[in-house]
Amino acid sequence: MAAVAGQGPPYTLGVMTTITPLLIDTDPGVDDALAILMALAEPAVRVVGLTVAAGNVGLRHTVGNALKLLEVAGAAGVPVFPGCAMPLLRPAEDAAFVHGRDGFGDTAYEPASAKPADEHAALAICRLAREHEGELLLVALGPLSNLALALSLDPQLPRRVRRLVVMGGAVTGRGNMPAQVPAEFNIRFDPEAAHVVFSRWGRFDLVDWEAVLGHCLRHEDVEAWLAAPDPRAAFYAAISRRTRDWSRGSRGGAWACADALAMAHALQPAAATRLEERHVAVETAGELTRGATVVDWDRRLGLAPNARILLDYDQAAFEARVRRALGAA
Repeated sequence: MAAVAGQGPPYTLGVMTTITPLLIDTDPGVDDALAILMALAEPAVRVVGLTVAAGNVGLRHTVGNALKLLEVAGAAGVPVFPGCAMPLLRPAEDAAFVHGRDGFGDTAYEPASAKPADEHAALAICRLAREHEGELLLVALGPLSNLALALSLDPQLPRRVRRLVVMGGAVTGRGNMPAQVPAEFNIRFDPEAAHVVFSRWGRFDLVDWEAVLGHCLRHEDVEAWLAAPDPRAAFYAAISRRTRDWSRGSRGGAWACADALAMAHALQPAAATRLEERHVAVETAGELTRGATVVDWDRRLGLAPNARILLDYDQAAFEARVRRALGAA
């Protein structure tokens, strides 16, 4: 297994052999929920917290959704840290039309009994990176507002984190935003935050929207997994129904679950079958391109690569992790 050098300590592209502390920055969201379930089902990691931002829906809902998901998964002891309630500079529209007004399919679930921590998400990121210096796996599944703020508080954060995996971007400009906007939702929601992270983090792994489109899940398979006699499957079936129905109507027979692919790559990087290291920047000013991720594919700018871009991943390994997270393995 080859060691991979980044700005922080080296890590190994292989199966984890020790218990790795994992911090998830998230905006739940249906696809975030599946990714979190995947992390909780992985014995080689210990989830040390969820730092939560607004994104798919507002912060009140994303925090409540995080708490409820942990309760359903039997992990209510994992702390939830509320963070940024809006982008750093400009307001942005959420994705309630996909996830439901509450982010969990408007299922009117009974709120979790646990309460969020008092500590702000950005402060928690800085603290946990120091407590687990050189060991922490950080997975960013939503807009990068919390992480950008944490970087401003502790510029040494990249060297403290063993590995950063970001779900975001559209490296060929296809994206998942309205027509003529070549951007992906997480980056478009807070481009300034993404610019801070991309420009200050020496090396990170990027799982973008185009990779997600190449690794969709078939609806019939997902429905079979959701029939498993497990409370996680039952809960996820309920909260994802609206999103899956929307996907059927707009994308046909395949469901693109972005954060799940990012989490699979975080947990099992050896299952990546094609990666490219390139410099990636974020457009913050363009009228039609705000939030676009611009890749120096031909290395013409002479800039060192800052992103290792996932292009292909073992589909069977990905689906096996999804099944396990739902109790359908």
